[in-house]
Amino acid sequence: MKRWLTLIGVVAALILVIGGIKAMQVKKTLDGYAAMPEPQSAVSTAKAEYQDWSAELPVVASLRAVRGVDLSNELAGTVATVGFRSGEDVKAGAPLLQLVADADRARLRSLEANAELAELNATRDKLQFEAEAISRAAYENSLATAKSAKAAVDEQRALVAKMAIQAPFAGRLGISTINRGQYLAAGAMVVTLQQLDPIYADFNLPQQQLAQLKVGETVKATIDSFPGQVFEGTISAIDPIVDTETRNIRVQATIANPEQRLLPGMFADLRVSVGQAQRYLTLPQTAITFNPYGETVFVVVKRGEENKPDPNLPAALAKNQALDRIDAEQRAADAAKAAAAKGEKAAEAPAAAAAKPADPNAPPVLVARQVFVVSGPKRGDQVAILSGLKEGDEVVTTGQVKLRNGTRVSVNNAVQPSFDANPQPKDQ
Repeated sequence: MKRWLTLIGVVAALILVIGGIKAMQVKKTLDGYAAMPEPQSAVSTAKAEYQDWSAELPVVASLRAVRGVDLSNELAGTVATVGFRSGEDVKAGAPLLQLVADADRARLRSLEANAELAELNATRDKLQFEAEAISRAAYENSLATAKSAKAAVDEQRALVAKMAIQAPFAGRLGISTINRGQYLAAGAMVVTLQQLDPIYADFNLPQQQLAQLKVGETVKATIDSFPGQVFEGTISAIDPIVDTETRNIRVQATIANPEQRLLPGMFADLRVSVGQAQRYLTLPQTAITFNPYGETVFVVVKRGEENKPDPNLPAALAKNQALDRIDAEQRAADAAKAAAAKGEKAAEAPAAAAAKPADPNAPPVLVARQVFVVSGPKRGDQVAILSGLKEGDEVVTTGQVKLRNGTRVSVNNAVQPSFDANPQPKDQ
């Protein structure tokens, strides 16, 4: 019996020793956690500053010649002469192509001779009719014959004219593969002719922006073919109907092109002036985050300022937060009643912070404060803030995904998001 008691005492002592060792290890671990610095998130920030925004609408336009046509022959025939070179500038009325028309010209001369003879006969019959040598019917018949012969001449002359192609207006010719001696079917494409100065820029805008448009407003165009160069023009026409499928309205701008560098078919980035410049509090678009209640930003503030009232706090969120506070207070009251019924002391709420005195020389602790904002128009990488911020606020631009209200932050602005009002694609 004594041996069993001794064995039980040894086992109990071992358990106490092992438990004491484990307790010391747990205490060291907890002390280590307590000694660790408060975790913080690295973010980049930008100051909210006012900028002047020119009142412009960015659109993509397609360039079109003021006058452009694909020239073709109306009649079939063989090419006699080609009077142009591909790509050259020509004046209005310049001869471009002539089809073989020898037989048609010969027939024209024959018809002209017949018309001349018919005119002489009509003149002679007029004299005889006045002398009452012939009847009125014979005289009227000779007049009709003369008019018919003249009409046949005009018809043949028009036919001969169709065997030649002339420039209907001044412009630049395209590339043509037509050669002398080539047979052309009726309607064959001969060459394109485009008037390049000025040039049209066609674009579409939503019907909501129709009130901002006015004929004569300035437009500025940039083309990726000519980086850094701006082509200026004006709105010359606004379509009187709105597309029923897209609810867009078509707008035409006229752009000066004296060097004829802009060509039909190019696309251009246009900025359409729509009024006076506006002054907006401006941030990078990356600063805005979204949640079911609206648009928010995180502002870097000193600890203690993160719970200031937010004037833009949505009513639904404010109501939910009030309900959460009431629920927490009710749970605390229920726990106090239960503890009193058992004769126990109610658990005290944990301290909000360590009781260490603050070092007056230490830098302030920076934390994130979530603020609801109302955003306005956007341009490039920038967004206008209409309410919720003031000039000089330090706003988080990257790293918001790991933040919540009151999170300690460290600011590292070595890398900043793009903040260009008119970004351009970079060549890779």
